[in-house]
Amino acid sequence: MMATVKQLLSGKGDGSKYIVAGTATVLRALEVMAEANIGAVMVVENEKIVGIFTERDYSRKCELKGLSAESTLVREVMTRQMMTVNMGTSMDQCMGLMNQYHIRHLPVIENEIIVGMVSIRDVVDMLLSDRESLIKGLENYILGSDFAT
Repeated sequence: MMATVKQLLSGKGDGSKYIVAGTATVLRALEVMAEANIGAVMVVENEKIVGIFTERDYSRKCELKGLSAESTLVREVMTRQMMTVNMGTSMDQCMGLMNQYHIRHLPVIENEIIVGMVSIRDVVDMLLSDRESLIKGLENYILGSDFAT
């Protein structure tokens, strides 16, 4: 059975705390990201997710344009158009979205509530783990059924 976002998040911890207000400075968002060792934070206003702020947003919309992290607000440089997933989304579906839209982070929304975020690293790790389990199962099946050499 294909792993889902729910299974991934159950082993990952509470990713819903990695959020910043749209009125926060870029510097504050970078501090949250550095403290948590993550590459993106969700942006909220009035308790609703309104965007995502990533390392790419910082490098391309702040640094390259000479904007100051201390005085630029996150909502000025965040990505508003974002793909989101829910707890039932499969790892293959996550990988498909990331590949199609050239993104590395997917906020997880359930009943309009932020429950976490999955990164491309999370998805790749989970997919590799699934494949390893499948291979071991097939090896055990083959070795246990008179096909062993």
